[in-house]
Amino acid sequence: MERDVKMSARVALLLFLISASSVHAQRRIAFISIDCGAPSKLYEDPDTNITYSPDDNFIDTGISQNISSEYMYPNNPNLPLPASDLKSFPQGNKNCYTLKPEAGKGSLNLIRASFLYGNYDGKDQLPEFDLYLDVNFWSVVTFGNASDFVTKEIVGFAQSDIIHVCLLNKGLGTPFISALELRPLNSSTYSTEFGTNASLVLVQRLDIGSSNGTGRYAEDVYDRVWSNYISPSWDSVRTSSPITTDENGYRVPYEVIKTAARPRNGSEPLELYWSTTDSDAQFYVYMYFSEVEHLEKNQSRKLNISWNGAPLFGQFVPRYLYADILSNSKAFVGKDHHISISKAENSMLPPIFNAVEIYRVMQLVESPTYTEDIDAIMNVKTTYQIKKIWAGDPCAPNNFSWEGLNCNYNVSVPRIISLNLTSSNLSGIIAASIAQLSALESLDLSNNNLTGPVPAFLEELKSLKTLNLTGNQLSGFVPNALKERSDDGKLVLSVDSQNVCGSDSCKEKKKIVAPIVGSLLSAIVVLTGLIVVWKLRTKEKSATEGLETFKKEGIPVASRKCQFNYDEVVEITKNFNTEIGKGGFGTVYHGYMKDGNQVAVKMLSPSSTQGPREFQAEAELLMRIHHRNLASFVGYCDDADNLALIYEYMPNGNLKDYLSVKSSSMTWELRLRIAIDAAQGLEYLHHGCKPPIVHRDVKTANILLSEDLEAKIADFGLSKVYSNDNETDVESTVMGTAGYLDPEYYSSHKLNEKSDVYSFGVVLLELITGQPAVIRSDERIHIVHWVGPELQKGNIASVVDQRMEGDFNMSSIGKAFGIAMTCTTRTSQQRATMDFVLSELKQCLEMELSRDQGRNYGLTEESRDRFAAAYSSSLYDSSIYTDSTNADSMTEPFAR
Repeated sequence: MERDVKMSARVALLLFLISASSVHAQRRIAFISIDCGAPSKLYEDPDTNITYSPDDNFIDTGISQNISSEYMYPNNPNLPLPASDLKSFPQGNKNCYTLKPEAGKGSLNLIRASFLYGNYDGKDQLPEFDLYLDVNFWSVVTFGNASDFVTKEIVGFAQSDIIHVCLLNKGLGTPFISALELRPLNSSTYSTEFGTNASLVLVQRLDIGSSNGTGRYAEDVYDRVWSNYISPSWDSVRTSSPITTDENGYRVPYEVIKTAARPRNGSEPLELYWSTTDSDAQFYVYMYFSEVEHLEKNQSRKLNISWNGAPLFGQFVPRYLYADILSNSKAFVGKDHHISISKAENSMLPPIFNAVEIYRVMQLVESPTYTEDIDAIMNVKTTYQIKKIWAGDPCAPNNFSWEGLNCNYNVSVPRIISLNLTSSNLSGIIAASIAQLSALESLDLSNNNLTGPVPAFLEELKSLKTLNLTGNQLSGFVPNALKERSDDGKLVLSVDSQNVCGSDSCKEKKKIVAPIVGSLLSAIVVLTGLIVVWKLRTKEKSATEGLETFKKEGIPVASRKCQFNYDEVVEITKNFNTEIGKGGFGTVYHGYMKDGNQVAVKMLSPSSTQGPREFQAEAELLMRIHHRNLASFVGYCDDADNLALIYEYMPNGNLKDYLSVKSSSMTWELRLRIAIDAAQGLEYLHHGCKPPIVHRDVKTANILLSEDLEAKIADFGLSKVYSNDNETDVESTVMGTAGYLDPEYYSSHKLNEKSDVYSFGVVLLELITGQPAVIRSDERIHIVHWVGPELQKGNIASVVDQRMEGDFNMSSIGKAFGIAMTCTTRTSQQRATMDFVLSELKQCLEMELSRDQGRNYGLTEESRDRFAAAYSSSLYDSSIYTDSTNADSMTEPFAR
């Protein structure tokens, strides 16, 4: 009999474990766990055993990033695994994740968004941005420091089958996100007086009386995160006995409910306080109680609970080893809140308290866009495969409508009243779903590749006041109703009359017009040919004269063999899908040529500090110069207002970013090789080109690194071409970048090749020290002024990049410092030429490659004298180094 009982117990236990495993498995399947910016594969978090997925299937915008190594493991042993990478959103004002809860519309879900800045962008500038749930404001995301791990949680009902979590850029830094999680809840829980018309934003979730880490899955089936809390005036009590929690849907974890607190002074209450600046703020509090102490028959524990002095619930008795939950039926309103749990007069024992959740009410006051408008515009997006950042709700929140859309907010629900898709690379016929935008007042589909007739369904848009269909391949007739409205002045209609007609009479007109047009076209072709021949002959007279004329008069770039039209640029960049950088010129995109070669496409931005002249100058220059250490030029686009330069793709980005992110893995040998490569590129410009060329903007951001870390000089938009080999000290408008700008050139406005030498000296100091050109500490200081005094004292080790961990030949480092200081002397006459610098750097490399003589961490007297002489010649007003709010951009006196 005893054996049968034991067998039955084992079977019961086995069935329980199978059942529990099944429940957990089902729950985990319903979980949505996104590691934002993670590589494209699933992984299981060893801390929670939750499977996280990359965000590819939830959002199609943003750039994947990693936090800085100093904030990663092992420097940060408590770092949650999903926090080591992130997704940033430098483009677009609104970027949204799309979540589809398994239970669909009406389901109750907990959504958690996590953020760790970790200086991922190397700027050490904490951003601030807004977080929205669908169309309603959720929270402001701010940070106390770069290591601050910020978590935002909200509980709410799904208003549709899709939930959008949106990050809005309000101009205070680039939004980003580290992790996003959705956890289904029992719909009977977290009830409020507002029903499904409100969500609850978590203020605090506390495991009272616990000093150990608790909560999260699998202890908490909803994967809630509980924080430990115990007041100095409280005692902790706990039990190891099972506690019943199954009779309520909140399912508080055993690890949380088994601990509680009671006041050390039995007559004192247990109290919680919180406050807000908003006098209209509304709160709900969910309090968990369980008697964890076995009471004798003559003992009793009875509680009185009050909020701001007003009694709640009546007298309450916690049940032994049973989890109860109490919450307010009406929202607490006001700035200051005080919860008091006190011993009732007829109670023998002091009060007890196990756990609490405090939520602020977020009423859903904003309305989403009219449903039919949403369906219609989504069909338009799908039909034309539009690549704009169209995320979340098309109109809401106000002022964050999709690009190309205008909305009417003076109605009960927002309506789309304007759709502008000009130059959006649309093809095919005009989509019928546009007719579903019944409130549309303006429609612009110009400058696309649309074909077919002007559809009759456009007549259904009764509010339409403007219709622009020019620049397409449409044919046939304008529908009569549209033509009549146009003739009556009720509709501004723009079509290409050579293809689209308003009546049958255009057929006869075409018969007459065709010969005339043919004759005119023939004459235009002949005239164009004569002009081209004349231009080519003129250009052959003098390449230099041609370049100067080009700069002054804006004549288009002449070479056609490397010219691309805008449509080809769109194809190369996959509709500008992948942004890899930004500069004074504009945005740089990654692309692929038809032969599979990767390229970088630099598009001129309308707001660029550089303009068409710099673009044209750079294109002309790049077609003349060729060197292994200059970024190879593939081609250009000069198509109306669309200007682009196409370079070979450099997988390792620019030296500035590489130094900030990868400096710990950069050996002294690698740094020297990069310096030599850059020096070879500049030496070619100064001495290998006829006439010579001064780059004028040498800096780490303009030195690109190939897959093999070969360095190449790039960005020739500011370069100056001398008219002859003997021309020096040319008077020129001061251009360049603060921190790298030659002080003599700045004060005299006279440019020569030594201006590049000075800038290169700053780059060399950055390679040796790992510091930026302008060092931001308590006081901003230029790198020359930071390094110089230490070199004079012979303290060379104090200014070498510590991340090299002393793994270098000191003589090689010392010589390199000497070269850098000689390059950065105040007057150009004291500076070396690039061919001398190159020769000296090669000797530094030879020293580093032969280390049999051991290391010498001191400096000879001769070396000290050399540093002292170089440094003393660089002492002058340091404001030209640091007079800028951004060391990577020009200060006002230097404006281009």
